[in-house]
Amino acid sequence: MSSTVTPLHTTTPSETGKPEHSGRFGRPYVLAAAAFAILAPLVQGLTGWGLDQAEFAARGNATLRVEGYAFAIWGPIYLGLIAYAVRQTMPGSDPTGLLARLYWPSAATLVGIGLWIIVAAMGLQMASVVVIFASLLTLLSALLIHGRSVAAVSPFSVERLLIVWPLAALAGWLTVAAPLNMVSAATATGAIVAGPASTGWALLAAGAAAACGLFGAWRLGTLAYPLPIAWGLIGAFVAEQPRNTPLAFSALGFAILLIVASVVIVFGLKRPHADAEADTGAESR
Repeated sequence: MSSTVTPLHTTTPSETGKPEHSGRFGRPYVLAAAAFAILAPLVQGLTGWGLDQAEFAARGNATLRVEGYAFAIWGPIYLGLIAYAVRQTMPGSDPTGLLARLYWPSAATLVGIGLWIIVAAMGLQMASVVVIFASLLTLLSALLIHGRSVAAVSPFSVERLLIVWPLAALAGWLTVAAPLNMVSAATATGAIVAGPASTGWALLAAGAAAACGLFGAWRLGTLAYPLPIAWGLIGAFVAEQPRNTPLAFSALGFAILLIVASVVIVFGLKRPHADAEADTGAESR
């Protein structure tokens, strides 16, 4: 009498729909990129090499300016990036799969924001535009592509605190900083001549940032993305009041609209959490 033993089937990552790499190759690069992003402005400030961020921005702020205190948001952003780096070292599984999906986009963006400090210190206006938009699009596109998974993360989970919030906040600030950088660079190089006609370009930049904030709030289901954008718009309101009242109050209007609408979107509307979780469960079966 013989018996046949059926081998135990082990589910592979491709069958669960999870990324096949566990991240052991990606984590060192993310940690190194985070260290570079945080140390670059610190070293530049301590050594006094080149232009600091305020001096660089002042070269082209005749069209659109943001109050200096608005840039203090980098403090919380850097703290968030430290938290994100800490999450890379934490043992255990990644139930959302977001760490694996966002490894390389986040690493590239962290290198980008560190590189921007160097480019700005050298006074390279148009190069700074290329670097900041490349950094923004790399991270934001990854977040939006996986927006359903981002929105499905539990509001009080470690993943939302250490992955979603830091990366969404960074993407949000880059969303408002990138068009500001572009307008400033265009003004500094003479492509935009400061004056009444240039207000239209400033309004376009502010409005585009606010529109992106609304879409991101809907897609990602978190206020961590739109709030930094609103903060930057409020900074523009404060800075522009003495010289361009219509632009100042337009920026304030965009900020108020963004905050109110984002709160309604995130908390007032039905989010696709259940659907996303159901899809994840179906993939794993």
